[in-house]
Amino acid sequence: MAIPGISCLSVANFWNKGLDATMKAFLASLLLALAVFSQAAKAQDSQDLVWVQIEAQPSLTAAQASVREYAASLPDVHGFALGAGWYGVLLGPYTREDAARVLQVYRRERAIPRDSYLQVSGRLREQFWPVGENALNRGTVAQAPVSEQVAGTQPSTLPAVEPVIQPATEPQAAAEPAPEPAPEPVVYDETPAEARRSEAALTAAERRDLQIALRWAGYYNSTIDGAFGRGTRGAMSAWQLDRGYDPSGVLTTRQRSELMDAYNAPLISVGMRRVADTEAGIEMSMPMGVVAFDRYEPPFAQYNSIDGSGIRVMLISQPGDRATLFGLFDILQTLEIIPIEGPRERKRDSFVIEGMGQDIASYAEAVLEDGEIKGFILVWPGNDEDRRTRVLAAMRDSFERLPGVLDPTAGGDVVQDVNLVSSLTVRTPRLTRSGFFVDAKGTTVTTTQAVAGCTRITIDDYEARIVAQDAALGVAILAPVQALAPSQFAAFRSNTPRLQSEIAVSGYSFGGVLGAPTLTYGTLEDVRGLGGEETLARMSMQPQEGDAGGPAVTQDGLVIGMLLPRGDSMVQLPDQVNFAARGDAILSFLDSAGIATELVAPLNDLPPPQLARRAGEMTVLVGCWD
Repeated sequence: MAIPGISCLSVANFWNKGLDATMKAFLASLLLALAVFSQAAKAQDSQDLVWVQIEAQPSLTAAQASVREYAASLPDVHGFALGAGWYGVLLGPYTREDAARVLQVYRRERAIPRDSYLQVSGRLREQFWPVGENALNRGTVAQAPVSEQVAGTQPSTLPAVEPVIQPATEPQAAAEPAPEPAPEPVVYDETPAEARRSEAALTAAERRDLQIALRWAGYYNSTIDGAFGRGTRGAMSAWQLDRGYDPSGVLTTRQRSELMDAYNAPLISVGMRRVADTEAGIEMSMPMGVVAFDRYEPPFAQYNSIDGSGIRVMLISQPGDRATLFGLFDILQTLEIIPIEGPRERKRDSFVIEGMGQDIASYAEAVLEDGEIKGFILVWPGNDEDRRTRVLAAMRDSFERLPGVLDPTAGGDVVQDVNLVSSLTVRTPRLTRSGFFVDAKGTTVTTTQAVAGCTRITIDDYEARIVAQDAALGVAILAPVQALAPSQFAAFRSNTPRLQSEIAVSGYSFGGVLGAPTLTYGTLEDVRGLGGEETLARMSMQPQEGDAGGPAVTQDGLVIGMLLPRGDSMVQLPDQVNFAARGDAILSFLDSAGIATELVAPLNDLPPPQLARRAGEMTVLVGCWD
């Protein structure tokens, strides 16, 4: 079964550009002769006629578009229903000899897909092209409205129209007996000699394709070289034997078609066809049976699912340099459509990102050439790896750069949000709190609330693990998975500051929206809790929820404690009443975990800008992820 968009070239381009005058004259003569003959051939028994099948489409609308394109440049173009919701584009009808000649000439000159093949009338059903013709007397298919989606336009809102089968003849009167059922069609197959002759006409690429299909089916495990030696023949024999054929080791045209149909089934099922998106400057094969163009939002051309499967394709197109490419590499990994797990590879002028999650699998690639970054993203539902692998391979193999890129200044009317990139949702943690470095290795302390029930924990953008927790104190110790070298880490004050002295808490008040920590000022009210707790200090200030876990510092920049989140007590305290885990209690906890810290005597007060810089450099955003 031919697959549109994978091996099919534009017939019009072929005729206008691909042939010299001699070949055009030869083909014109051949086509004229065949056209005349085909009319005579139609008078023969339809079961004796042979057709050249060049395409199969999963919908009547798609088949109508294809048949019109071929009919503009080729004679004898017909369209028939194939069953199971498929529609075929065929040339004919011809005798067996003439059909083989048409197939050979057209395939050699690339006027039809190279995987076109001979088809018998017995496999064809109702006719839909030419409109109103009923060459096989099996009925006609009513014409569905043409609403093909074109890249760069808004998708059609017309409802899908099911094809209506028209009767082949007028209904008979009730008194007349029902007609005899049509005999089962006899499926034509080749003799061994014919099979060898048709095999000899295969191109080197077609021979390699057969070996690839045999390997995919589990029968061949040797070199893909197009040479049909002992290994290939043995694989063919085993394939034939498993399907009830004579194990001759030479596949007939029909058997080759069956093998390739099975191999290409994943591509057929999603309607793979070649799309030229001139706005994005990219041409490639895409699963257009399940996606349709939605909109341009630089740097993406978005093709979204139309069948609820969740399959999505995004073309990447933007001007830029290596810094732009590297920035895109980082941004894509923050998107929800790119799962966290999976390999990442960034080279000098290209990158590949693969994300493998429980529900989706994503693939993204981009290449920088001549100041233009182009690539694509494929998002696929989980547990469908066989189809995803075949579709992805077809997309990568067919990718072609066209002139131009998307205008990066376009899309000014797009809804903007800190958690969106071109309307794609950025992955965000379930909960964020603050924390601070306590040593030169990047060891961090934060509140136990920040790490409760997390499947993944981050310090800023770096993975972290829990070293220890003290539920009573409300403090957790984290260590980065990869080595960090913070520019500033906490120095703990060696003595207790006087009451009513000014202090400040450094934290990510709004969950990282501002991109940097802020200082919230207040005063030290007591070095104990309301119940006399020796591990707590009471402060008068009004921090935000995201500040919990941040360091409480005196005016010299030394740490005296860590801000705790407000509890869920039935007692409603005034907003300005907050508590911190005292520095000496944190030091004791760190020491029990084997972490050395720095204890410093009071220093001179720092000007507010220097205090903010010192406190901010030790403060981190702690993320709790599901």
